[in-house]
Amino acid sequence: MAEAAGADGVAGAAGAAATTTAGRGGATEGARADGADGADGADGAARTGRRSAAARRHWRAGFQRGVIEIRHLLRNPKEMTGNLLNIVVALTLASYLSGDVPGTHVPMAHLTLSGFAAYLLFQIGLVSLPQILVTEREEGALLRLRATPGGIPAYLVAKSVLVVTLALATLVLLLGTAALLVDGPLPHSAGGWLTLLWVSALGLLAVVPLGAAIGAVLPNPREALALIMLPVMALLITSGAMFPLSSLPGVVQKIASVFPLKWMAQGLRSALLPDAARAAEPAGSWELPTVALVLTAWAVLGFLLAVPLLRRAARRESGSRLAQRHRRSTGDARTA
Repeated sequence: MAEAAGADGVAGAAGAAATTTAGRGGATEGARADGADGADGADGAARTGRRSAAARRHWRAGFQRGVIEIRHLLRNPKEMTGNLLNIVVALTLASYLSGDVPGTHVPMAHLTLSGFAAYLLFQIGLVSLPQILVTEREEGALLRLRATPGGIPAYLVAKSVLVVTLALATLVLLLGTAALLVDGPLPHSAGGWLTLLWVSALGLLAVVPLGAAIGAVLPNPREALALIMLPVMALLITSGAMFPLSSLPGVVQKIASVFPLKWMAQGLRSALLPDAARAAEPAGSWELPTVALVLTAWAVLGFLLAVPLLRRAARRESGSRLAQRHRRSTGDARTA
C-alpha cells in the first residue's frame, strides 16, 4: 500500500511537472505567435504607409506638372484659338435666336447658351484631351513614363489639372462675354452659383478620365479627331444641349440619358435659368440628385478605365515603335 501510494505520488509530481512545462511551452508558443502577428501587423501598417506616401507624391508631382503645363499654354495662345472660336460661334448663334422656350417665358437664346456651356466642357474633356494624349504618345511621352515610378497616375493628374483649368476658364469667358454682349444668362442666387460650380466640376470629372481612356487607344493624331467628333456631334444634337429635350422622341431621350452630356446640360440649365424653365424638362424638374449620381458614376468608370489603359499603352511603347512612327510621319510629310 505504501509503495503504491509512493508510486502515485511520484506519478502525480511528474504529471504536475509535465503540466507546468507544457504550460510554459504553450505560453512561449503563444508569445511567439503574438509576436509574429504583431510583426505581420507592423509590416502591413508599414506597407500601407508607404503606399499612402507614394500616392501623395504622385498627386503632388501631378499637380506640379499640371501647373507647368498651364504656364506653357498661357505662353502659346495659338493653342486656345479653337476654344475662342467656339465661344464666338455660341455668341453669334445666340444673337440670331429669338422667341421663348415652348411653354415658358425664358428666351430661347438663354437655353442655347446654357447648353453650349455644357457642350464646351464636354468637348474639352472628351475631344481636346484625347488629341493631346495621342500627340504626346507619338512624341514619346508614354515611353518616358515607363521608367518613372508612379508616372501614369501623376501624368493623369497633370492632364486633369490642365483640362479642368482650361475648361473652367472657357466657361467663365463664355458666360461673362454673353452677359455683356447678348444679355446672356447668369445664376440668380448663391444657390445657383453653387450649383454651377459643382455641376461643372463633377461634369469635368466625368469626362476627363473618359477622354484619357479614349486617347490611350486611338491610333494617331490624324485619325483621333475624325473618330471622336462624329459621336460627339450626335450627342450634342440628342442631349438637349441646343434645344428642349422634350421635343425629341422618347427613345432618343432614353438613349441620351445614359451619357453625361445630357445631365451636364440639365445641371447647368438649373443654375443659369429661372425655375420657370423646368416646364420644358421631360420630368418637369431639374433632377439634381440624378445629375449628381450619373456624373459620379461616369467619373468612377472613367478612372477605372483610364489608368489601366494608359499603363497598357505605355507598356506597348518602345524605342523601335517610336522610331518607326517618326520615319512614317517624315515620309508622309515628304510625300505631301
